[in-house]
Amino acid sequence: MVVIALLVGSAFAMILNETIMSVALPALMADLEIGASTAQWLTSGFLLTMAVVIPTTGYLLQRFPPRSIYLAAMSLFTTGILIAALAPGFPVLLIGRVVQATGTAVMVPLLITTVMRLVPADRRGRTMGTITIVIAVAPAIGPTVSGLILGALGWRWMFWIVLPIAAIALAIGAALLRIPADTRRVPLDVASALISAVAFSGLLYGFSSIGDAMRGEARLTPAIPIVIGAIALVVFVARQLRLQADNRALLDLRPFSHRPFVVAIILVMISMMALFGALILLPLYLQGVLGATTLATGLALLPGGLVMGLLGPVVGRLFDRFGARPLVVPGAMVLCVALWLFTTLGAESQLWMIIAIHVVLTVGLSLMFTPLMTDALGSLPGELYSHGSAIVTTLQQVAGAAGTALFITVMTLGSADPTGAIDAVGTHAAFLVAAVISIVVVGLSFLVGRPSSAMEPPPTPATSAAS
Repeated sequence: MVVIALLVGSAFAMILNETIMSVALPALMADLEIGASTAQWLTSGFLLTMAVVIPTTGYLLQRFPPRSIYLAAMSLFTTGILIAALAPGFPVLLIGRVVQATGTAVMVPLLITTVMRLVPADRRGRTMGTITIVIAVAPAIGPTVSGLILGALGWRWMFWIVLPIAAIALAIGAALLRIPADTRRVPLDVASALISAVAFSGLLYGFSSIGDAMRGEARLTPAIPIVIGAIALVVFVARQLRLQADNRALLDLRPFSHRPFVVAIILVMISMMALFGALILLPLYLQGVLGATTLATGLALLPGGLVMGLLGPVVGRLFDRFGARPLVVPGAMVLCVALWLFTTLGAESQLWMIIAIHVVLTVGLSLMFTPLMTDALGSLPGELYSHGSAIVTTLQQVAGAAGTALFITVMTLGSADPTGAIDAVGTHAAFLVAAVISIVVVGLSFLVGRPSSAMEPPPTPATSAAS
C-alpha cells in the first residue's frame, strides 16, 4: 500500500496541472496578449500530449520495470514545471506544459496497472475510488488551487509552488519504490506512434480552430487537419489490428471486444467532456460575465472538488457491494440535471447558485467515474490490463481536450460580441450544448452491465483462451 500511496500522491500532483491554468486564463490573456482560443491550448495542449504519449505506455509497462518508468515520468514532469515557471512568453510556456504532460501521461497507466495487479478483485472498487480522487478530483480542484495562488501571487507561482513537491516525490521514489514485475523484450512500432500523433493532433487542432475560422482568423482551414487526423486514425486502427495478431501492436485493441469495456469507455469519454467543459467554462463565466476575482473563482469551485474527494472512497465501497449499474444510472441523471441547470445562468446569477449547481455536477460525476473505470478494466483478462488502462487514459484525455475545444468554440461563436468576447450569451450556448450531450449519457447508462457482473473476478488468461 506504500507503493500505491506514493503513486497516487505523485499522480495527484501531476493531474492537478491539467486544469490549474483554467482560472488563470483571463490573467494570461491580458499578460501575454493572446485570445481565448489561443490560451485554451495551455489546457488542450496538455491533454493532447497525454493522448499522443499514452498509447506507448502499453509497450513501456511491458518493456521496463515500474521503478524506471516512475523515475522517468517524475523527471519529465519536474523539468516541465521548471520550464513553465521560467517561461518568458506563451510559446515557452506551452513547451513547458507539453513536457509536464509527457510525464503525466506515463504515470496514470502505471498507477492503474499496478492497482489491477496488486489489489484483489473484491477490494478494487474502494482502491479505484481512491484513484478517482486523482483522475477526477485533481482536475476539479485545480482551478481552486490556481485561484488561491493568483489571489496573492502571479501566475508563475502556480509552478514554483509545485516544483519542490515534484522534486520531493522524485527523491522518495528513487529511494523507496520497488515493484516486482516481469518485463519482456517487446518491439516498439515507431510508425504506429507517429501515426497516432498525427491522428489525435490533427483532429483536435481542426476542431479547436473552427471558431477562429468562423471569424476569419484561422491560419488553416479546419477541414484539412480534421480529414488528415481522421484518415490517420483509420490507418492507426488498421495497423494495430494487423500487428496484434503477432503481439506486436503499439496499442492492443482487443479490450474493445469486451462489451462492458466498450460501454464504460463511451460513458467515461462523454463524462470527461462534461467535466472539462465545466472546468473551462465556469472560470471564464465567473470572471468574464460576473466580474469575480480569481480568488473568488477558485473558492467557488472548491466545494465541488471536496465533494468528489469525499465521495470517491464511499462510491468505491458501494461498487464492491452492489456493482456498477445502481450507481451509474442515477449518476448520469444527476449529471444531466446539473448541466441543464447551468443553462439557466445569466449575467445576474447569484454566486451561491453557481456553487450549488457545481456541487450537484460533481456528485453525478462521482457516482459514475469509479464504477465505470473499475467495471471496464475488471472485465479484461490480466494480460490486457496495461493496454486497457492505456486505452482508458488515452480516450479520457482526448475527450477532455475535445470537450475543452468544443465548448470554447461554441462560446466564442455564440457570443453577442462580434469579437467573440466572453459574455452571458456565449456561455449559455456552450452550457446548452453540454446539457444536450448529457441526455445521451443518461440513455447509455442503462447499457451498463447487470449489478452482479461488476463483482465477478476478471477471467484469467487460461479461461479466456478456453472460451
